[in-house]
Amino acid sequence: MRIYSDIGVQVADVLLPKKGIDFRKWATIACDQFTSQPEYWEQVAREVGEAPSTLNLILPEVYLGKSEELERIQNAQKTMRQYLDNGIFEVHSGLIYVERTVNGKTRRGLILALDLEKYDYSPGSQTLIRATEGTIVERIPPRMRIREGAVIELPHILVLIDDPQQTVIEPVGQRSDALIPLYDFDLMQGSGHLKGALVADLELEKQIIQALERLASPEVFYPKYGVGSEKGVLLFAVGDGNHSLATAKACWEKLKPCVGMYHPARYALVEIENLHDPGLVFEPIHRVLFGVKQPTLNALQRFFGEEAVTLTECSNANAMENIVKEQVGKSQTFGIVTPEGYAAATIYKPTSNLVVGSLQTFLDDWLKQGGADKIDYVHGDDALYHLSKQEGNCGFYLPAMDKNELFRTVILDGVLPRKTFSMGEAVEKRFYMEARKII
Repeated sequence: MRIYSDIGVQVADVLLPKKGIDFRKWATIACDQFTSQPEYWEQVAREVGEAPSTLNLILPEVYLGKSEELERIQNAQKTMRQYLDNGIFEVHSGLIYVERTVNGKTRRGLILALDLEKYDYSPGSQTLIRATEGTIVERIPPRMRIREGAVIELPHILVLIDDPQQTVIEPVGQRSDALIPLYDFDLMQGSGHLKGALVADLELEKQIIQALERLASPEVFYPKYGVGSEKGVLLFAVGDGNHSLATAKACWEKLKPCVGMYHPARYALVEIENLHDPGLVFEPIHRVLFGVKQPTLNALQRFFGEEAVTLTECSNANAMENIVKEQVGKSQTFGIVTPEGYAAATIYKPTSNLVVGSLQTFLDDWLKQGGADKIDYVHGDDALYHLSKQEGNCGFYLPAMDKNELFRTVILDGVLPRKTFSMGEAVEKRFYMEARKII
């Protein structure tokens, strides 16, 4: 392994299953997907059967808080050790170039490890590696129970770089002669295709690192965003898997006094992607309330003010979506989906610069007041409509965020409201494939 400390990068020793293992059954989607759809994970379990799989190494969050949670965690940690002892992994030292194709789009990325000493998820952080959305600290302890007893890590963390000139990742794909193929297969459950190759040429690795160093240099960073040295350089912005990286950080801070600074757990394996990759599309993350106990309009008017909210009934989902997407000006609009139909709500005195922030503030208050039993954050329109049409539920449809504003907003204003955007829909989320020892 090689460490480039100035930019917080480790070129890691990556574990991949040996040839002969069914990669389609090995790779499974990020654990925080389909959390209200246990049937998805049941289908995955049926497809995997008894084959080696990352499904056996993770805790799908659909099972968080359920009676089988502890048993699943213990089994996952036990299976990690068995897989290592049984020699199912091969070690590949180097950066790994990844192409993920799904829904007609291809995203390109690089697998590397980031230094948790250069990451801080706290609001107002000025570190080189930062969260893009608010971190819910209550979500960290359950994930710590998984990682603290783990001997390997499997990343579903996607970290963004702001590289409009495409100097870091894209040149790697153009140098296929310098890459060693590692895997090339179709993913399960209609999630597209995954292809990976090892960057074996050390000169190419050097070019990648130099391009990252240039993005992080003050002479490039400060003019790019029009800020001064009072703002810390932001090179890596966490796009997906913020709570997983926060968990890795919390575990490292707890372990550090016992092991010193030179330990594998100081780093976390991630995939970096370019914000300007044409295959990367920001999708909204919708909300669904379960066990709603009072009319939505009444709750909105109580929170924002009776004269500050209007509700427009819509004949179908398309009509509602169009109203939301066409909203301009200072007011904010989001969709409401119930078993009775569709509506668009417009608020004239928003509490946040982003509609998702105003809505989330309202929903947090509504839940606190006992207006509903629980909330879930849903990727994809189909899942939103499916869940919202069930008796007692209420869904909220949100517009997408402009991805080009992400870095500037985080640098100037700090973290976004939680669950502001999603890098693609649920089936486009990262699959667990690579692993790394953290002991």
